[in-house]
Amino acid sequence: MQKPGLKPFLLTLITCVLSLAIFFFSPNTALAVNNPELLPNKVTPVVDLANFLPYPQEASLINEIETFEQETGWKLRVLTQYDRSPGRAVIKFWGLDDKSILLVADSRGGNILSFSIGDDVYELLPRTFWIELQARFGNIYYVRDNGENNAIMSSLNTVKGCLVKGGCGVVPGLPREQWILTLITSIVGGLVFGFAGIPRKKDQVFAWQWVLIISPLWGILFIAFGIGPVVTRTSDWLPLSRNVMGFALGALVAYLSPLLNQATTSNTNT
Repeated sequence: MQKPGLKPFLLTLITCVLSLAIFFFSPNTALAVNNPELLPNKVTPVVDLANFLPYPQEASLINEIETFEQETGWKLRVLTQYDRSPGRAVIKFWGLDDKSILLVADSRGGNILSFSIGDDVYELLPRTFWIELQARFGNIYYVRDNGENNAIMSSLNTVKGCLVKGGCGVVPGLPREQWILTLITSIVGGLVFGFAGIPRKKDQVFAWQWVLIISPLWGILFIAFGIGPVVTRTSDWLPLSRNVMGFALGALVAYLSPLLNQATTSNTNT
């Protein structure tokens, strides 16, 4: 039976790859057309053509965006669409510039979120941040469980929090499926470490030379992929300690595997 957490993890991984391709090769697809007639007569930071936001939440969001712009100078804008898009008309409508962040929510694709980012924003929030943000909050599993409105709100709150503190290299927070991936790489790194340390000479207890030779491999698996994503996204010690334990257990099992094989062989012969 397929584990319930596997499908969201695989979907998130695939979404990240697709989002990366879309982001680099077609970053302004949502702005390719030009239909100014779809925009309201009054300028507002939120244009909810798809009706994703309940009215009280939309009114609160408009107030938050306007207050945030007055306090920080960063211009956040939200466009939701379903059948038709105003496209490039939003540039003139909102006066988008280098300090603007446009979130476009469109449920017609696999991921409902896309972003158009001003050049000044990239100095604080790099491209990889936006790809991860889109994959985390815009995938169909997150939207199914939380709704389009909360996907929009969560992504905007993350962006505001990062801008206030001077930027983020990654999206804060560690989703369960992402932590599972770091745990797996930690265990695999431990297995590589343990197999490398198996004695190959008589009276040798631990093969440190082989461990050092193969250190780039287990180091990347454990430190870069197992520890790095955790410490950069959360200050919680629990996932970090679990990854360290996973590495240690993997190393121990691999190191003791010859003894286990010998014991199994002896029992079979007996």
